[in-house]
Amino acid sequence: MKEIKESAETEAPSGLNDRIAQRVRDLRAARGLSLDALATHCGVSRSMISLIERGESSPTAVLLEKLATGLGVSLASLFEAPAPAADPVSRLASQLQWRDPHSGYVRRNVSPSGFASPIQIVEVMFPPKARVAYETAAREPLIHQQVWVLDGVIELTLGDEQHQLSTGDCLAMVLDRPMSYYNPSRKTTRYAVVIATAPSSWR
Repeated sequence: MKEIKESAETEAPSGLNDRIAQRVRDLRAARGLSLDALATHCGVSRSMISLIERGESSPTAVLLEKLATGLGVSLASLFEAPAPAADPVSRLASQLQWRDPHSGYVRRNVSPSGFASPIQIVEVMFPPKARVAYETAAREPLIHQQVWVLDGVIELTLGDEQHQLSTGDCLAMVLDRPMSYYNPSRKTTRYAVVIATAPSSWR
């Protein structure tokens, strides 16, 4: 775990905020949404979206998930570079890491961002006793997700369903209900998230 953390690309919070700001601005413009329209659509205040788009806020994972839902993309998409290189290989040294300021969990975008694909892979390091709850529900386009635990345990609640996953376990789901992650153990849990975007007719 130490080797991964040291060799992956790390950006200062200000640099990451600028990257997220650019992505949110670009995605909102591409969809023809005003600040007010996006605020209404995703349940985030206009003033907070404005702060994020100016790179003046360090948003939490929960807040970014609401924005991603309103913009019709996955959370991982908000960390992509505005103009990524068209390279089918993603080297460990260039993979972006981001730490949630609320829970302390660290996510690493593994997939090449410049290669057109409906699949994204993210690695997560989830601290002991940490919890993250996403309130967002159904979205368009439909997003399928699988969580594969590489080391440790994680409790995942999806709507009214509760799942406890241990090393090697994998859970498949559609992102259409509120969900939460909780690490009940005393050590960091490492898991991979595989995300696929598809039309709502593909179930």
